[in-house]
Amino acid sequence: MNPPDRRVAVAVTLVGGMAFVVIAALLVPWHPVPGGTPDPEAAASVFSPEQIARGEDYTRWSRVLSWSSLAVSLAVACVLGFSTWGRRLVDRLPGWWWVRVVLAVVVVLVIGRVCTLPFSVMVRQRALDHGLSNQPWSGFAADVLRSEAVQVVAMSLLLLVLVGCARRWSRAWPAVAGGLLGALVLLGSFAYPVLVEPLFNDFRSLEDGPLRSEVLALADQEGVPVDDVLVADASRRTTTLNAYVSGFGSTRRVVLYDNLVDDVPQREVLSVVAHELAHAKHDDVLTGSLLGAAGAVAGVGLLALVTGSLARRGRPALREPASVPMVLALFAIGTLLASPVQNTISRHIETRADVDALEVTRDPEAFEAVQRQLALRSLADPTPPRVSQFWFGSHPTGLTRIAIARQLDDRGR
Repeated sequence: MNPPDRRVAVAVTLVGGMAFVVIAALLVPWHPVPGGTPDPEAAASVFSPEQIARGEDYTRWSRVLSWSSLAVSLAVACVLGFSTWGRRLVDRLPGWWWVRVVLAVVVVLVIGRVCTLPFSVMVRQRALDHGLSNQPWSGFAADVLRSEAVQVVAMSLLLLVLVGCARRWSRAWPAVAGGLLGALVLLGSFAYPVLVEPLFNDFRSLEDGPLRSEVLALADQEGVPVDDVLVADASRRTTTLNAYVSGFGSTRRVVLYDNLVDDVPQREVLSVVAHELAHAKHDDVLTGSLLGAAGAVAGVGLLALVTGSLARRGRPALREPASVPMVLALFAIGTLLASPVQNTISRHIETRADVDALEVTRDPEAFEAVQRQLALRSLADPTPPRVSQFWFGSHPTGLTRIAIARQLDDRGR
């Protein structure tokens, strides 16, 4: 079977890449802070020496474990993907081509998960030792299984589209698969709150009272229609605080962690909610979905170029189920390489939400207090290494966010 037309693959890559650049240029707030983003506050001006030392100690070793897990995960993926081992493994699987694709995804992902499970257990034990979790090990195991099942379903769907399109349209499959996967990314954004969130948390409506009234009033003030205010039973899993807005249109709801409702003063809760409502106000989830769809199109084009080149050197063609380990390895590498771009965009979007929250609530003291609480509750490193923040930091550091609050407060006086 002929490899995909190189011109089609190049065109798909360019179309997806150009769409990504245009969407990012138009929708991402590249200058979200009036007057420019300030330097972070000094850690000593916000935290005590003991708090700084505790956060640094916890995150230092957690970072070592997480990075080690990532390295092992990539190594396993590459060994299975680029050696004959993965191909031999898939060749032994029974069934039609689509059955073998799904089974290959299951086998490769489970092997990777088993190899990294010791690191997850050590991270989990450290969280227990430092009081960041009170979830029993049975609950942890159930969450691991659910997460793995969600990943298997998502990756199986992705591989079925890729391999199926390659089998049906041997020369033009990158264009067809790129369009289908872009559409699936958008569909997934709508389906996730309905299908995936309930797998990990139970929800109840926040009872009538001052907090519910203030949250709904804040939503009206920011022009965000909200169908309901829900409380998630997150405290059975973690002691960290969070809230988010999920859904679109008539399904949009504000979700508060129960420990945020129970343990934090109302002013600080509203500061967190205002930040999350700002995401909905600016359709940040839609922006992320559009960027993800464009990235998926570009990624399919690049995948076609790489797999076509490898097929000419004797590797399995994408139309063969034996290519599944190789595609998963390329996906893992591509995800890691794309992380700085993804997280740089995320940090700008999160910064705009902070600015909007400060402007709506006009309560920088509550904002600063909740940022401090968030850092202490999660034992965050006040000053993470620059490489770590650049590559993996999806939010501005707490000290940067506090500096923004103080700068806007000074400008407003």
